[in-house]
Amino acid sequence: MDSFPNHTRVVVIGGGVVGCAVAYHLARLGWRDCVLLERGKLTCGTTFHAAGLVGQLRSSPAVTEIIRRSVKLYEALELEMDTATGWRRSGGLRLARSALRLKELEIQAAFSRKLGIEVAMLAPFEAIELCPIISTQDLVGASFVPSDGQINPSDVTQALAKGASRHGARVIEDCPVVGFEQDSGGVRGVLTPHGRIACDIVVVCAGQWTRDLAAKAGVMVPLISIENQYVITEPMPGVNKSTPTVRDMDNLLYFKEEVGGLALGGYPRRVVPWAEDGIPPDFVFSLLNFNWDHFAPIMDRAVAAIPGMTQTGIKSSINGPESATPDGNFILGEAPECAHFYVAAGFNGYGIAAGGGAGLALAEWIIAGAPQQDLGPVDIRRFSQELRDLALVRRRTMQAYGTRYDVDEAIAAQVGTV
Repeated sequence: MDSFPNHTRVVVIGGGVVGCAVAYHLARLGWRDCVLLERGKLTCGTTFHAAGLVGQLRSSPAVTEIIRRSVKLYEALELEMDTATGWRRSGGLRLARSALRLKELEIQAAFSRKLGIEVAMLAPFEAIELCPIISTQDLVGASFVPSDGQINPSDVTQALAKGASRHGARVIEDCPVVGFEQDSGGVRGVLTPHGRIACDIVVVCAGQWTRDLAAKAGVMVPLISIENQYVITEPMPGVNKSTPTVRDMDNLLYFKEEVGGLALGGYPRRVVPWAEDGIPPDFVFSLLNFNWDHFAPIMDRAVAAIPGMTQTGIKSSINGPESATPDGNFILGEAPECAHFYVAAGFNGYGIAAGGGAGLALAEWIIAGAPQQDLGPVDIRRFSQELRDLALVRRRTMQAYGTRYDVDEAIAAQVGTV
């Protein structure tokens, strides 16, 4: 290792897409005295096994805006860094198989247009024209976002790290953080096996490791690790590079094109927690055994929703743990327990989609000393201290994750169903 730094303005912890995005934006905005530490190699946590869908429409305008900023970054990054990211603007199709779902899509489309995102509401036949492989049974409509797309998670992370370095930040791999130095004014340094780094600001973007790492500074980050599974099929007739990413939320499904086949997953009602006794210390670039019994309900729905699945084999299966939170939104901002200690974690399966925009939002917050956009739904300060009870965090998180594709309760209330 080159000479190890003993002081820097900002230490970013975590070399996944989010940590690299924070470092990239800080350096690009002029805060070049920044060091990113990764305990293993870049992307070795959750990032390397992410599916890579980038869809902007969400139930919250604030989160939609964050992902819109991700798309803007991803569209420009490959040209800026002259390196492949795998970004493809394939468009994003959201299906409605009920009148209530269609109303949800219409409401999302309305506020997304106000943010400058083009959204088209489609009749069933128009949705089929865009994606002929989907079943028309019960289909009542859809929304389509032309600027949605997909990206290679590892490639975009490497591009962000390259950009951070080019703008003056330093990236150090194989350097875990084992503790923090604090005083009455907040955090003052990080401790590593290679030495101490004095700093003014710490940003923890360590994914499912964030809860335990932040606790070393007395900071509460309510998240747990859960299993997330998807499969990659053999090539399927009707699937090609122009196939949009698809979310069939009434069937709890999502999929995208992958080498002529589909990368297909979903959100089963029954959520499987992982590492309840702690994450193994050597868990890097690692996957879990695939649980076909747990995936069976998703596969059954996929066969019904995509008739071609009955004639298509499975090429590979992925079970990778990820972090999730009690309300389904990620965690961003300065910790109330410790000044100058920031967190970006708990991305609930859409860290690739949100990572670029979340990194920018947090970099702007750090530089300005306050949020520069509406971040209420993701602000770390939204949580009560009762969530220091890990059992409570686990119960609430599993409930939220298992219902994440349900129609938003506020939207359902607007049409008189609750």
